[in-house]
Parts: sequence; C-alpha cells; structure tokens
Amino acid sequence: MRPFTMLKLRTMVDGADRLVAGLLEESVADPRFYKFQDDPRVTGIGRWLRRWSLDELPQLWNVVRGDMSLVGPRPGLASEVEAYESWQLVRLAVRPGITGAWQVSGRSELSFDDCVRLDLAYIEDWSLRGDLIILAKTLPAVLGRRGAW
Repeated sequence: MRPFTMLKLRTMVDGADRLVAGLLEESVADPRFYKFQDDPRVTGIGRWLRRWSLDELPQLWNVVRGDMSLVGPRPGLASEVEAYESWQLVRLAVRPGITGAWQVSGRSELSFDDCVRLDLAYIEDWSLRGDLIILAKTLPAVLGRRGAW
C-alpha cells in the first residue's frame, strides 16, 4: 500500500509526536503500537472523542477517496512500520480500514502481535460476509468502549 494522509480529528496536544520517545522509555509500550492507557498527550476533549471513536469520522473521506476501506487492517505510521518484523508486513498488502478484526476484539487491550494475527486471519479469510460481521460488531464495540483509550 502506498503512503497517504489519514484524516482524524486532533485529540492530542501540539507536539505530541515529540513526546513519544520519553513515554516509551517510561513504559512497557510496544514501539510498533504505542498505546498508553492514560496518555498525557491526549486533551480532555480528545479523550472524549477517542472514547466514542469520533476522532475516526474524517476517515470516511479517506474511504471516498479510495485511500481506505471501511473494513481492513488499521494503517500504521511510517515510524511504526519501520519496526515491523517481516511476517507483520503482510498486513500492508491490503487497503487499510476504519474498523477491523482487532477493533471489535479488544481494541487497545490487545498486544501488537495479537492485532497483526487478527489482521492476517482477516486477510486470509476475507469475505463480504466477514466484512459485514465486523461492521455489525463495530457499533457495540464503540458503545461498550472496552479498550478505547
């Protein structure tokens, strides 16, 4: 997949990307998938937007433009992709999605390797029926807010 600009509502303080290295040193977060439960970079309104996944809504424009699909593996940042192991690169072979297998299976509570395994199973077993099931599970996952940080 080619790089593209993924649209999101801003949920972090200005310069949040420069704070990642320090946060990674202080935590056990995976540099390929750094999710911090109480991320100090997230603003108050940003926390609310993320909890309800509203920060993802602009990605519908990415779908219209053909950069993304409704369902598929989440796109990785270039810095994250650089840290991927060779077996994890397969997830880049398909169009990324707004929602996917790991988003309805635990979201941020899963490890990066578990997320990739779910993405690879999704890619291997892709079907329209599978996409419809994931779409149907997305709303309850968002409303249940489990793993939404």
